[in-house]
Amino acid sequence: MTLLSRLRRLWLDVHLWIGAGLVVVLIPLSVTGAILVWHDPIDRALHAERYATTGPTASRPVQAYADAAQEAFGTEAQLTQVRLPQQAGDPVVAVGRIRGEPGPGGRPRTMNAWIDPPTGRVLGTGEIARQATQVMHRIHGSLMLPSSGGPGPALGRQIVGWLGWAMFVSCVTGLWLWWPRHGGFRKGLRWHRGASTLFNLHHLIGFWVCAPLAVLSLTGVYISFPQTSRAVFGLPPPPPRAAGPGRFAPPISAPKLTVGEAVAKAQAEAPGAAVTEVNAPTSGREPVWRVSLTAPGAARPKTVQVVDATGAVKAARGRGPGGGEGAGRVKDEVSPLMRGIHDGADMGIAWQVVIFVAGIAPAVLGITGVVMWLRRRARRRAIRHGLEAA
Repeated sequence: MTLLSRLRRLWLDVHLWIGAGLVVVLIPLSVTGAILVWHDPIDRALHAERYATTGPTASRPVQAYADAAQEAFGTEAQLTQVRLPQQAGDPVVAVGRIRGEPGPGGRPRTMNAWIDPPTGRVLGTGEIARQATQVMHRIHGSLMLPSSGGPGPALGRQIVGWLGWAMFVSCVTGLWLWWPRHGGFRKGLRWHRGASTLFNLHHLIGFWVCAPLAVLSLTGVYISFPQTSRAVFGLPPPPPRAAGPGRFAPPISAPKLTVGEAVAKAQAEAPGAAVTEVNAPTSGREPVWRVSLTAPGAARPKTVQVVDATGAVKAARGRGPGGGEGAGRVKDEVSPLMRGIHDGADMGIAWQVVIFVAGIAPAVLGITGVVMWLRRRARRRAIRHGLEAA
């Protein structure tokens, strides 16, 4: 057996064991990724009533939306955030923290209220974590494994990252095995590569999705291991997650300022700026309101902090290019690009279709590959038994 034949045999074994050994987790990981490309259309289709707005403009005061949301939450949740529409026709979204026991990993359970911008009427409410799209997000991002709640990376995300590496290796070995041993590149594009329909289907689909699937695998690895990935590109690490109860500090029960008062004090520091988001003060040494304002022509919002106890306004802070607030950070253009490539956000319909197809393909490749492997094992057993009988 030549060296090339041995190497091909090694790649075949690696490719088979990745496919057969990880097919159970790779299929839900890839299929949910494909479906989540259409996250917003799916959400709108499943909950059309939440997006049945009567006009494009948020013409009412932010206080009116806050009051409507809190009334809809009742005693079940306390208002923590109000987000104004980013695009014409979108609803106002208010978030409330559900009282009672937290969710997995110590994360607070939250309830959303979708509000009609022109009228202030609540269109619907729901616990966001229980929505179908959010469940798929948890499967795709962490395989539904609970977070420990500590400062380190979540186990589920690390497993997903290593699965991304496995998928990438599968793509590379699959391309090697696809390449015709006798003949040119064009021969490999033929349908009749073998006598089996499954064999031909596996080779044809595998070739056409190999490149985009490898790209999606590597971008998924980047997202799963942010510290290591940023270091490779010479970028500063992401801000560390706070440990302990401060990370998910609850909103203070009785703020001294109302939403409207906090917004008015923040806007006084930036006349003409539009409110994009308001966050209620949380428990801590100095609870503050955080009001995001976007000035006309500005690309990024500024965050103004209003001290709840005194009404004093702290200096506005822009969302820094490195992903956090403040100046002096190295501009991080890589992470948004990687995430955009991976989930298709703002990348155009053509790439979104490619992501969808590349996400569905591993299910077909996994099933056909396992069936081919089982058939090969059955043939070898049959041959061995035949030789023993002879």
